Amino acid sequence: MQQSIFVLNAVNSVANQIFAELRDKHFQQHRGNFRRNLVHLGQLMAYELSKSLQYKTRDVETVLGMTSVNVIKNQPIFITIIRAGIPFLEGFQRLFDQADIGFIGAQRIEAKKEDIEIDLQYRSIPPFEGRDLVVVDPMLATGKSLLASLEQILRMGTPKTLHLAFAIAAPEGIENLNRQIEIPYDLWVGAVDDHLNEFGYIVPGLGDAGDLLFGNKI
Repeated sequence: MQQSIFVLNAVNSVANQIFAELRDKHFQQHRGNFRRNLVHLGQLMAYELSKSLQYKTRDVETVLGMTSVNVIKNQPIFITIIRAGIPFLEGFQRLFDQADIGFIGAQRIEAKKEDIEIDLQYRSIPPFEGRDLVVVDPMLATGKSLLASLEQILRMGTPKTLHLAFAIAAPEGIENLNRQIEIPYDLWVGAVDDHLNEFGYIVPGLGDAGDLLFGNKI
């Protein structure tokens, strides 16, 4: 039940340079640069998402007088899917440095996209009942990992609002979320790519974000 979708690269901005470097197979060889760009993208996405939250007025005393500032009423709760989600989450944390953070482990069992299964291995979720909940993951491919994780998360409570944030998404994944998520949510996407290949990878995408960040797994 998607309420709205925000696509960061729909308007030209400095984010375009970040995307160019994230996608460039030569630039990707420097793991530190890839990680920093994913963090930077998380910061930009966090800024955009912050505009949708509720605010309250706070009085602030300066050295010369008093002023009023609108500040976020309640810090949102952030949950990421480890391992690739950690640097992207870090970008959100840099702006929401007082927010509670949760983690869930969801491993994709490799197969053709129609046969992909998800192994949920770990979860550590803070209380989020009646709060703004933001689920952060760099890549939305088929959506199966996100949907399996979200099913586990929502068994533990009902958020006030639900936000799903991705660096790059495939149209098939967005459509899959729209079909299967039954509560209202807002979608925040850095870029919407062309399609999924037969193995469920985003094209043109950028490759396996987890491997690019941390190395190949066995």
